[in-house]
Amino acid sequence: MVNEIDELKAKLLEKEEELKILHEVADYISSNVELDELLQHIVDMIMEFVVADSCLIYLYNVGTDELILKASNEKKYLETGRVKIKMGEGVTGWVAKEKKPVALAEKAYKDPRFKTFAFLDDEKYEAFLSVPILSKEEIIGVMNIRNKKAHVYPEPQIKLLFTISRYLGSAIKHAIVNEEIVKKAKRLNLLSEVSRTIVSDYYLKEILQLIVTMTAKVMDSQICSIMLLDGKKEELVISATQSLSEAYRNKPNLKIGQSISGRAVKEKRPIVVLDVTKEPGYMFPDVAKKEGLVSLLSVPMMIKDRVIGVINSYTRTEHRFTEEEVDILQTVANQAAVAIENTRLDQEILAAKEALEARKMIEKAKGILMKELGISEDEAYKKINRKSMDLRKSMKDVAEAIILASELRKIT
Repeated sequence: MVNEIDELKAKLLEKEEELKILHEVADYISSNVELDELLQHIVDMIMEFVVADSCLIYLYNVGTDELILKASNEKKYLETGRVKIKMGEGVTGWVAKEKKPVALAEKAYKDPRFKTFAFLDDEKYEAFLSVPILSKEEIIGVMNIRNKKAHVYPEPQIKLLFTISRYLGSAIKHAIVNEEIVKKAKRLNLLSEVSRTIVSDYYLKEILQLIVTMTAKVMDSQICSIMLLDGKKEELVISATQSLSEAYRNKPNLKIGQSISGRAVKEKRPIVVLDVTKEPGYMFPDVAKKEGLVSLLSVPMMIKDRVIGVINSYTRTEHRFTEEEVDILQTVANQAAVAIENTRLDQEILAAKEALEARKMIEKAKGILMKELGISEDEAYKKINRKSMDLRKSMKDVAEAIILASELRKIT
């Protein structure tokens, strides 16, 4: 009788603990914290509740068909930001694909589904519990518990973690949707800001700098740069970047068709590279490794069918750019191209106007010399030109001086 009462008390205590953790999970999920903070809190909470040496939470990326590590009690795994497992790969990938939990009490590495990932120190762990994170029946991610010594995971504990994962799945799905809405709003705002910038009274250099700064923030770029085409040399030159890296700023110019940016110009289309450090033909892998550059989106800056440069957006981790991201950057590139073209036209008009004014002054100065010195038009022109070279002044400046001196003589 006493034993039965003790067992009932133990079960009651167990249920109370389960209800406590479920209540805490529900409270935290409803508190509208950032996704990364939510995941990390769940990891910390689970480490307090279960007997475990390690807890990892992966989220599923539909675009890459990969499980990406997002939270862990061991921060070293999160530092690189590149711990990824393919769907169906290893026990974790199998759990995601089959949407079923797996509990391995000992010698987990002997399970036929097991695969060793060196960057996760899997060989150090004897026991392994992997639970799918689901939203309804959609896979959202996977939660892994690891033990260095053999350990039997109690069935009630597995069921509880499965319940937590379902709570978590719905919260993550909601957070991802909200995150996408915020991203879209930021991208639309970027287009609006760029539009306002290109019709402002800023100088071209300031306009380009504002564009790369705003674009880098919205696209979450490690480095964003604008390279303009030097038509005479047929080279791309870095004209603006938000990066402070001297190594990146001092990269040599690129010929049309050379490296990724040069190809984007030659082919007149956006080019996406998943990892520039592994891409054949990319000319600066050493700079990329040093600066932590991985994925690249390079889009041509177009005026009708004419390319005047490119905008480059680099990420710090592998990233598959969506069609929407490519469209946004292409729109920004084309708006920037309009700003550049308008500024160049204004400069050409100003230069033509100044040239016309200079020609009028030189003609007037020639007339004065012809009259005062009794020389021919050709001789007057040569005198102005020679004086210009001797004084290292423009012919317009010399002509102005001749006209002013003539007017002063008339006054006296």
